[in-house]
Amino acid sequence: MTDAAHDHDECSEDSRIDVLRLCLTPGVGPTIRGRLLERFGSARAVLAAAPSELREVQGVGPKLVHKIAGDDREIDVEAEIALCQERGIDIFTEADAGYPRPLREIHDPPGVLFVRGKMKPDDVLAVGIVGTRHGTQYGLRQAERLAGGLVRAGLTVISGLARGIDAAAHRGALAAGGRTIAVLASGVLNIYPPEHDELAAEVAAQGAVISEAPPRSEPLAGMFPQRNRLISGLSLGVVVVEAAERSGALITAHHAMEQGREVFAVPGNVDSRASRGCHRLLRDGAKLVESVDDVLEELGPLVEAAPRDDGQMIHHPAELLLNELEQQVLAAVHTEATPIDQLVVDTGLPVPQVLSTISVLEMRRLIRRLSGTTVIRL
Repeated sequence: MTDAAHDHDECSEDSRIDVLRLCLTPGVGPTIRGRLLERFGSARAVLAAAPSELREVQGVGPKLVHKIAGDDREIDVEAEIALCQERGIDIFTEADAGYPRPLREIHDPPGVLFVRGKMKPDDVLAVGIVGTRHGTQYGLRQAERLAGGLVRAGLTVISGLARGIDAAAHRGALAAGGRTIAVLASGVLNIYPPEHDELAAEVAAQGAVISEAPPRSEPLAGMFPQRNRLISGLSLGVVVVEAAERSGALITAHHAMEQGREVFAVPGNVDSRASRGCHRLLRDGAKLVESVDDVLEELGPLVEAAPRDDGQMIHHPAELLLNELEQQVLAAVHTEATPIDQLVVDTGLPVPQVLSTISVLEMRRLIRRLSGTTVIRL
């Protein structure tokens, strides 16, 4: 475990092991875990409860009672912690400061997260991009284009590392030099699909690969829908690029609606099966997306209101990506028409440098040219 995983003043090592033991008990999903904690108050109390008391909790049958009581222990928690320490994987429980704030807001938060790479405070400004594993060339191109535009605007792109649209979204974010997070249905050391092993390593280097399953876990079928609630839970909104009428991406969109997140959909050809799910979402009220601007415009108020996990307020996501020079020029631009000559005087920078910086700030939608000689802050 790295320093972040050791930073858990709120949670003693003993109680931390109890939390992990409960979370990693097969059959104890987020819903049953929530009921158990509501009934007994703490993981330690759940593990110490009498079988007759455990059976009083809805969804807890005789088999699960044996597992919780330790008669049928399948996972060695101490060994999992040692493996994470050895492989540089952070473990976050809900008591830890590094646990992502947006996941605390959903009704079935994961009790534990295994993180390969680094989660950052600014990741609260994130957008999910999901879609079919059988993306068309059009769909793959849109996913890459949108992901690149979103990270250039200062947001983190979240997806599920699956074949097709998910992989295109991660690659688009990486190519644009931004942050991306992959949420897995398997463990973070057991990448699925296996051919995305290298992609997962790139994502971990430039963002994070995360899972609520132990690091070497197999990708069980039931984990995929459960994983999808985390993609939407970590996001301000979810963009569905291509999805058939029955699709995991639509499950993610459904989770997003339940969690109060925005839902966006990219339209496709009316005769394309891969776009039927998106068209259904649009019929049901999802926001239509033709460009990154459509997403940023809708999320604008959410972004402005979102405190980072370290408590700082963010005024615009693109400001997070500015270097010192760009910040200096932006600070000199006012909310009323500002002459470019005035920027040169106020910043003391050479004219070519001011002009090239204005172009960058325009691209990031922080300022707008009113004429050839004046700009205004947005």
